[in-house]
Amino acid sequence: MKKRLIQNLSANTLQLVINQLFGVLMFYVLSVNLSKDSFGLINLALTVVFTSFNILSFGIDQTVVKKVAHGDDARSVLSIYIFHVVFTGILFYAILVLGKMVFAGDALLYRLILFVGAGKLMIFFSTPLKQVSGGMERFKLQAYMLIVSNIVRGSALVVLAATHLLSIDHIMWVFIAGDTLELLCSVYLFKKYIHISIAPRWNKTEYGLLLIQSLPQIGVVLITSALARFDWLFIGFMVSAVKLAEYSFAYKVFEISTLPLLAIAPLLIPRFTRLFKNESYNRSYLQLIIRAEMVIAAFTGLLLNMCWNPLIDYVTGGKYGVVNSYTIFILSLCLPFIYVMNFFWTIYFVQNRLKMILQVFLVTFAINVAGDLLLIPFFKNEGAAIAFLAACVIQAVLFNSKNKISELNGTLLVLLKCTACAIVSGAAAKLLFQNFWMAIPASIVFYFLIIIITRQIKPADYKDLSKILLGERIK
Repeated sequence: MKKRLIQNLSANTLQLVINQLFGVLMFYVLSVNLSKDSFGLINLALTVVFTSFNILSFGIDQTVVKKVAHGDDARSVLSIYIFHVVFTGILFYAILVLGKMVFAGDALLYRLILFVGAGKLMIFFSTPLKQVSGGMERFKLQAYMLIVSNIVRGSALVVLAATHLLSIDHIMWVFIAGDTLELLCSVYLFKKYIHISIAPRWNKTEYGLLLIQSLPQIGVVLITSALARFDWLFIGFMVSAVKLAEYSFAYKVFEISTLPLLAIAPLLIPRFTRLFKNESYNRSYLQLIIRAEMVIAAFTGLLLNMCWNPLIDYVTGGKYGVVNSYTIFILSLCLPFIYVMNFFWTIYFVQNRLKMILQVFLVTFAINVAGDLLLIPFFKNEGAAIAFLAACVIQAVLFNSKNKISELNGTLLVLLKCTACAIVSGAAAKLLFQNFWMAIPASIVFYFLIIIITRQIKPADYKDLSKILLGERIK
C-alpha cells in the first residue's frame, strides 16, 4: 500500500510534468511564430471546443472514478460511460458541422473550431478508459494514456517551426493527428493491461441511474466550464483576438503554475473516498495537508511574479511580458484560494454533499459573469483577472463556511498568512535588490524565514508529511 501510493504520486506527477512541458512548448512555439491575431483565434477555437466537451461530460467522469474506487463493477460502469461519450460526442460534432451559419462572418474561426473539434472528439472518446484506470488507481497506466497527444503535437510543431513550415493548416492537422494517436494508444494499453472489453452498452436503467448520480455534478460542470473560460470567450468575441492572445498567454502560465495541485488532486478523490467511507481519516492529517498546500501555493505565486517581467519578455521578444504584469499579479493571488477550493471540494464530493457544491458554484458563477460583464469593457484583461479573483475568494469563503471539521476552521487564516508572507518577501527583495538574479534568491530566503517565524512550517512537519505519503497515521 505504501509503495503503491508513492508510485501513484510519482506516475501522476511525471505525466503532469511531461504534459506541462510539451504544453508550454506548444504554447511558446505558437505564441512566438504566429501573429497575436492568429494566436488569439486558435485560443478562441480551443476555448469553444474545450468548454463544449467539458459540458458534454455531464460530470460523469468524476462520478465514474468514485464508483470504481468504491468497488462498483468496472466493466458495467465503463460500457455505460462509453455509450454516453460516443452518443453525445457524435451528436455534438454533427451539430457543429451543420452550424456553419453561426460563424458566417469568420470562416477561419469556424474551420479552426471544426478541425480542433475533430481532434478533441478523439480525446473525448478516450476519457472512459482514463477515468476507469484512475478509479482503479492504475495511475501509471493512466499516465501513459495522457501524454501521447501532447508529445506528438509538441514535437511536430517544433519541427514545423524549425523548417519554417508552420501554418494554420499544418497546425490543425497536427492537432488532429496527436489526439487520434492518443485514442488509439489508450485503447491498446487498456486492452493489454486492464483486460476489460471496450464496447458501448445501452441500458436505460443503468444509464438513467448514472445520470441521476451525476445530476448535481452536471450543474457543477456547466458552471465550472463557463467559469473557467467565460472570460476567454467574452474577450475573444467582444474585445479582440489580440487581447485574447495576451490574456490567454498569462492565463496559460498561471495554469502551469498550479502543477503541484494538479499532481495531488487526482490522488485525493480515491484516497478520500476510502478514508471517509470508513470514517478512518485523521483530522491532523487533513490539517497538515491544507497547511502544506498553502505554503506551496503562496511560494508558487511569489516565484511567478519575481520571474515574470524579465524572463517572459526575453523569451517572447517583448510580446507578452510587461503587457501582462498586472494581469499575472492578480491571477497569482488566486492560487491559494484555488488550492482551498479543490481541497474542500474533494472532501464534500466524497461525502456526497453535491447539492451544496452546486449551490456554491452557482453563486461563484454569477459573481464571475457579473464581474466580467462589468469590468472587461473598462479594464480589459485586468478586469477579467479581477473578476476571476473575486469568484475564487467567494467560493473559498463559502466552502470554508460549510466545513464541519473543527481542525480546518482556521484554513482561511493560514491562507492569508502565507499570502502575506509571499507579498512581503517579494516587495522586500525588489526594494533591496535591483538585479533580477539577486532579487529572486533573496525573495525565496525572505519567504521561508517569515514562514518559519510565523510557524506556518513547524519542525515536525517533514516527518508527519513523510508518514502521510507512506500511508501512516500521525499524532
